[in-house]
Amino acid sequence: MAQTQSGAAGLLSLPALLHRNATQYGSAPAYREKEFGIWQSWTWAETEKEIEALALGLLNLGVNEGDFVAIIGRNRPSLYWSMVAAQSVGAIPVPLYQDAVAEEMAYVLGHCGARFVIVGDQEQADKVIEVQDQLHQFEHLVYLDPRGMRKYEHSHLHQYSHVQDQGRAAHDENINELERRRAKLDYDSTCVMLYTSGTTGRPKGVVLSNRNVIETSRNSAAFDNLTKGEDVLSYLPMAWVGDFIFSVGQAYWCGFCVNCPESADTMMTDLREIGPTYFFAPPRVFETQLTNVMIRMEDAGALKRRMFHHYLAHAKKVGGRILDGKPVGLWDRIKYAIGNALVYGPLKDTLGLGRVRVGYTAGEAIGPEIFEFYRSLGINLKQLYGQTEATVFITVQPDGQVRADTVGVPAQDVEIKVGDTGEIFYRSPGTFVEYYKNPESTASTKDPEGWVATGDAGFFEEETGHLRIIDRAKDVGKLANGAMFAPKYVENKLKFYPDILEAVLFGDGRDHCVAFINIDLVAVGNWAERNNIAYASYQELAGHPKVLSSIQSHVEAVNRSVAEDAMLSGCQIHRFVVLHKELDADDGEMTRTRKVRRRIVEEKYADIIAALYDGSERISTTTEVTYEDGRKGSISATLELRDAAVVPVTPQRMAAE
Repeated sequence: MAQTQSGAAGLLSLPALLHRNATQYGSAPAYREKEFGIWQSWTWAETEKEIEALALGLLNLGVNEGDFVAIIGRNRPSLYWSMVAAQSVGAIPVPLYQDAVAEEMAYVLGHCGARFVIVGDQEQADKVIEVQDQLHQFEHLVYLDPRGMRKYEHSHLHQYSHVQDQGRAAHDENINELERRRAKLDYDSTCVMLYTSGTTGRPKGVVLSNRNVIETSRNSAAFDNLTKGEDVLSYLPMAWVGDFIFSVGQAYWCGFCVNCPESADTMMTDLREIGPTYFFAPPRVFETQLTNVMIRMEDAGALKRRMFHHYLAHAKKVGGRILDGKPVGLWDRIKYAIGNALVYGPLKDTLGLGRVRVGYTAGEAIGPEIFEFYRSLGINLKQLYGQTEATVFITVQPDGQVRADTVGVPAQDVEIKVGDTGEIFYRSPGTFVEYYKNPESTASTKDPEGWVATGDAGFFEEETGHLRIIDRAKDVGKLANGAMFAPKYVENKLKFYPDILEAVLFGDGRDHCVAFINIDLVAVGNWAERNNIAYASYQELAGHPKVLSSIQSHVEAVNRSVAEDAMLSGCQIHRFVVLHKELDADDGEMTRTRKVRRRIVEEKYADIIAALYDGSERISTTTEVTYEDGRKGSISATLELRDAAVVPVTPQRMAAE
């Protein structure tokens, strides 16, 4: 405990860790970025110089201690440097989601009162300029990419490289002040403020201290034996706590290299080129990769397709056991080794996961079948359970104890308890300081003893001590007969199928469950092309009779699987509809981290839900949509509502009954 109070190894801030890395690992790569098809690299010594120049430039611009510096853009070394430069001058970095629309940005910028904004390019600059009249405290905008910015009025606009140049020019004048501010940073200083995704309301600013970030990074790195030799690909939103810990906290604690792809379009190519040893992705990324694999195998020759499915079936039987070091027969090992040479190894290299030593997925539950698919290939994919308010880590899965149906055991120095209602509570060194300017929410989430209410329902297995998450506590309910209603459990099973992108289950307080389904346009479009089926839009493809029949077969297969779980068998889907549009963050139906806003979807599509329950075979509906340029419009459709076969069972009632 003494080490926790005094700081891990005496390192109290990210600038302190940066100086340690520049001193001890000076010539080792710290950052790589692909630009114009070429990888550029910066050592830790070079990184320290770049960050110091920017910090001096921020002082020159008038950044004060306690100021908020917003950072918006795709993953780039310069924007990661901005976070550490801001902390170096005693300011607080606030990364925003780059795909947020201007009004969403306006709320966050106004709420935190950011005087300074650092953006990646013209697109982000334009969003800030569009809402600057709403931001009375906003003073200066710094942009990284000068393309398209030449004719802008520059009294309050500054090119990133020019800010650095001015910082270097004013080195002698400002270095003492910079050193004074860096020296003041301690474990209780704010490291970063990250906004929640706002699933149920306005995003909240989560204040994380240096203690939260450094202690969490230290403990999690020790758990997985991370070293300065790791390579990570940083492609997830910088505003997300997962990226901040993996690409900043752990990177600075361990001294490993952060690799930034050229763009979202080249991410998969860049992933294969880097071949990370440590990889993190939400379930959606793994689902998309699996969908692409299955699409390509459908296009492969008959022999290749038979070989793929033959060895994949064997991997499913023994791959996970071999990965966990459990006993497997000699012939099965030999056959697996052959499969690795012919199928698994090439497939992992194609996915860019051939070098992964530790992989994680989090953010929401991953489908068991998807999870086991990757582990069967020999990829050490694990689940963790965490939150922004916990600085990510609440539970982790030790090697050899990895399962699809649990999220593991409490992480180092994390205490967990389950309340009488089944809600999970925790406290740890990563527990957030507060919600910024929101004492009511802080008090309702974190009690005086430091216990945080997660909002999730779950229980510990008596035999293993592993935590099982049922669903969001607010989403877990009862059917009219008292049986448990846990929608995420069923939705994840549906999303295992490559042609299903999203699913939303309804049934709380009702006699039975119904579902909305979004098709995956890539997977279903590929199927349509192979079968010479013409379509002009997503809506037309989603309503095609053969597509509906295929989705119905998936729903009925999931029903058979759900029926085997006595506690949740009442969650079988009796009726469903394939929606005429994808659920979209721009339309408010999802968060920027791709979580469904259930209440909004339920209100927006109330007419379709009513039709599913009253037995209607079709419904005509009109839905408002937001186009990429921000304009509003509407689309109309007549949707077919389908019945699905269910397995007769007597579902168990909830334990509380």
